Amino acid sequence: MREAVLTDLVRTRARRPDAVAEAAANRRRPGSLLGEHGRLMMVAADHPARGALAAGNRPFAMADRADLLDRLALALSRPGVNGVLGTPDVLEDLLLLGALDDKVVIGSMNRGGLAGTAFEIDDRFTAYDAASIAAAGFEGGKMLVRIDADDAHSVSTLESCGRAVSELAGHRLMAMVEPFLSRRVDGRVHNELTADAMTRAMTVAAGLGTTSAYTWLKVPIVEDMERAMAATTLPALILGGEVADDQEATLARWSKALALPTVQGLVVGRSLLYPPDDDVAGAVDAAVRLL
Repeated sequence: MREAVLTDLVRTRARRPDAVAEAAANRRRPGSLLGEHGRLMMVAADHPARGALAAGNRPFAMADRADLLDRLALALSRPGVNGVLGTPDVLEDLLLLGALDDKVVIGSMNRGGLAGTAFEIDDRFTAYDAASIAAAGFEGGKMLVRIDADDAHSVSTLESCGRAVSELAGHRLMAMVEPFLSRRVDGRVHNELTADAMTRAMTVAAGLGTTSAYTWLKVPIVEDMERAMAATTLPALILGGEVADDQEATLARWSKALALPTVQGLVVGRSLLYPPDDDVAGAVDAAVRLL
């Protein structure tokens, strides 16, 4: 990011905070959740709000906000990319930069389960709520639901997410639910990436809230993906996960998952924003070609 652009962005935030609401009100909204390719292709950047800054072998890759914004703006400018997922600070920077016109914008809601903490499973709603997403004119909200059978905090997360699904539906906005069965190993939370675990997690997530009419699922790729995805009729998006050294193998897994009837697109963050060769445009274009 050019120094002049960064300086102007900071000056606007310091002197004209109303500019954020003005930019949101003036944003051109997309006509559909799906792009011209008939899928939803989103870039995700809500990791920093949980203190998760690493990408691949770079422990603080996402800590440089100007660099992150450059990568996001480039990814959003590529043909076929029609959405973004982020927390208020990131999305408002992009609004002020004029990067969100015609894009599906999803606000990340529960970021309270900070990475590596004793309370990580307690995913409280510390960012957007349904009312603020509706007021900003965004298209929906995303929530993380990690269920640990040995951690009583899981039930409060489930209750909060059920309420959020209902409130988003009340505004006719997408509720993007990302479910996992999780457990602690040596004090750290690990998600169970098996077909059995994802089947159970998705069936719980699909039943959250007073209606599932506006619920989409955000799920990882697991072995025997066909069996896992047979557990629901809700539209699903494949998440990108960690940065992989073998990008071709990752693309092949995404392509196979996209052939399943419930899978409606991709939500990818670090894999596209911080690819091993740092070619963001190339990584994004390769993902879009799968659609």
